[in-house]
Amino acid sequence: MRTLLFFILSLSLPLQAAIYTAPQSDSRLIGFAMEHRVEKGQSLDAIAQQYNMGLLALIAANPEVDPLLPTPGTVVQLPSQMLLPDVERKGIVINLAELRLYYFDNARGRVHVYPIGIGVIGRETPLGTTRVSQKRKNPTWTPTETTRRNWFAENGTQMPRVFQPGPDNPLGHRALRLGFGNGEYLIHGTNQDFGIGMRVSAGCIRLRPDDIEHLFDMVRVGEPVTIVNEVVKIAEETDGWYIEVHEPLSADVELSREQKSLDIDPRVRAQLEKLQPARLQQVLAAQSGLPQRIK
Repeated sequence: MRTLLFFILSLSLPLQAAIYTAPQSDSRLIGFAMEHRVEKGQSLDAIAQQYNMGLLALIAANPEVDPLLPTPGTVVQLPSQMLLPDVERKGIVINLAELRLYYFDNARGRVHVYPIGIGVIGRETPLGTTRVSQKRKNPTWTPTETTRRNWFAENGTQMPRVFQPGPDNPLGHRALRLGFGNGEYLIHGTNQDFGIGMRVSAGCIRLRPDDIEHLFDMVRVGEPVTIVNEVVKIAEETDGWYIEVHEPLSADVELSREQKSLDIDPRVRAQLEKLQPARLQQVLAAQSGLPQRIK
């Protein structure tokens, strides 16, 4: 029934952020498990865009599926269920580990969830708390000297000193400036089709064009912003314990999953000790990004 309901909704709704009913204060689980049957010629990136999800999240949930040429008829698991980050449910919350942005519309009892692009290695998106300091429609962009040097090193051409509003502007048509540092960090749109749900930026948070417009219209100047890196999320729900594990982000150089170690918060580690060791190790090793119930 849930799969059928989702199929009907996916045909009738335009591409937009996933909007969930906010759970009760003693629950962190939102959404439900869903799947998609691959059509001929579809890549995982095309499926991710169809359902407005991040590409890496979809790959993590389906490690045995070829991202470029999945076999037609293959059933892929969609990362449509998740645990909320373990922070105050207020304003904008970004979890770098899962490449998602949450907006808590508490007045309407809703949670809006968006896939995002974040900073590459060496230009990481900063952690911490801040606020939205400015909202700009059709922004100009003045890249930093570091960004311009990196561009020249990679492409052999000079990057313009200023990008005017329009289709060539990497910020897209909406930008929210954050209070970090000297105001150089933004939540913004993009003029590219690829890169959402990946590490692609110089530290800013990147959204698809429709998503940034949707978020821009809801957010006010002064809105709180919390950026965390929760690789392991755990919650006790009415039907048991749920754990959601994401592949850690590389810090210095890009490492394979086997080379990385899970840096688990002591509070989370204490909760993990309550779970079945064999099943727990299986979930920790898989790092699928999907909530798994462990009785």
